[in-house]
Amino acid sequence: MSLRRSGSQSLVSLLGHWQESPSRTPLWRQLAEALRLLILDGRLALDSRLPGERELATALNVSRTTVASALAQLRDEGYVQSRHGSGSRVILPVQHQQVPTRMTAGQALDLSTAALNAGPEIHQAYSHALAAMPQHFSSSGYDQQGLSVLREAIAQRYCARGLPTRADEIMVVNGAVSGLALILRLLTGPGDRVVVESPTYPLAIAAIQGASCRPVGVTLPVEGWDVAGLAATFAQTAPRLAYLMPDFHNPTGRCMDAATRQQIADLSARTRTTLVIDETMVDLWYNAPPPPPLAAFNADAPVITLGSTGKSFWGGLRLGWIRASSRTLASLVQARDTLDLGSPCLEQLATVWLLENGDSFLPQRRQMLAARRDMCSALMHEYFPQWRYAQPEGGLSFWVELPDMLATLFAARAESVGIHLGTGTRFGLAGAFDRWLRLPFTLDDEALRIAFKTLQPLWNSLNGQQNNLRTRKII
Repeated sequence: MSLRRSGSQSLVSLLGHWQESPSRTPLWRQLAEALRLLILDGRLALDSRLPGERELATALNVSRTTVASALAQLRDEGYVQSRHGSGSRVILPVQHQQVPTRMTAGQALDLSTAALNAGPEIHQAYSHALAAMPQHFSSSGYDQQGLSVLREAIAQRYCARGLPTRADEIMVVNGAVSGLALILRLLTGPGDRVVVESPTYPLAIAAIQGASCRPVGVTLPVEGWDVAGLAATFAQTAPRLAYLMPDFHNPTGRCMDAATRQQIADLSARTRTTLVIDETMVDLWYNAPPPPPLAAFNADAPVITLGSTGKSFWGGLRLGWIRASSRTLASLVQARDTLDLGSPCLEQLATVWLLENGDSFLPQRRQMLAARRDMCSALMHEYFPQWRYAQPEGGLSFWVELPDMLATLFAARAESVGIHLGTGTRFGLAGAFDRWLRLPFTLDDEALRIAFKTLQPLWNSLNGQQNNLRTRKII
């Protein structure tokens, strides 16, 4: 089997600012910790082959002994497997388990995943779905566009939000990322450019690169969206499509206003650039609901909209949908043949109940999340006063700016105490955003306080070292 090979320059970009200087930690151990973080984040794909020791040492400007020692440490820990003459490939330890998302003192914690546990409404939804299942037993169960009852419910939801939609303009898929991958399969080819916001959702980057396309970033300004930059990028790169998150953008939490939606929809219509609009966070607003869907602002704009149950209801449902013209959906159904034969019937029926009853539990969920957001902000002010961030308008996390490019180093230290952090580099292209963290506020207050109390001395030590280094340079 031919393994995918990580190029040395690509790996250098992914590693970012991994080297801590001055430090009592040996350089080889720092490198091992940084590589381990890339593996745990999924940015170094399993079974991919690493560059040779000499090549990597040259690219990193370190000794070959440093690289060899780091790889030896990772081999001992079970993250790398080496064979003479074949190099080293990325693996996971046999006993590796997912890091839990809840925490008490002394337990490990995943602070990189922005998602909630299932609420009692999920049990209710499945109970109703089971009762409704028998009427579907007379069919084959294969339906690549989705159950009509669910497509009707989703279409009514769009209509209520100001976007007239028919059931034949809805296709049910196995999550928003699956929907994006299907769209990429239909509309793009190897080497095509796909415009994304910078930063953006890391699994979208992975899907774009997995389709052998080239993501092209348009930097988000301090506030809002850079419409002029988007227009210039469309003109300069002629992308096949653009992937945008206007509704409580992941990771920044900002919401695109109506005027900007109009400008971008008009730009899409004028340039005939297809927009793929990810609305997975649309229900998680705290002060006011978002404007109507972007597709509602210009009927001539080629807009494909993605939705999902993962953030609104529960990630375990693994169900999403695509809204597009009936002609586009017919092509997507044909392209789906080589991927799967449709989405599970039980989950679709559960989603029908959740959509029909969302008004009875989503307000309480939003209220709970707003309270956790405010508590997380207060705790950050208490434990990490040097951090800067804007209050997110919705979504599940803060986009935190650190005083220096310390995200990779801090995350590597956090791993040593059993806490997994989401570095900003996961959300950028070629190792960008190493001075940023995405910090979810989905944990309860006590668990978050325990996590921050554990992380505070690590941060103070790291930040103090950087301050001393800057002072020495000035002197």
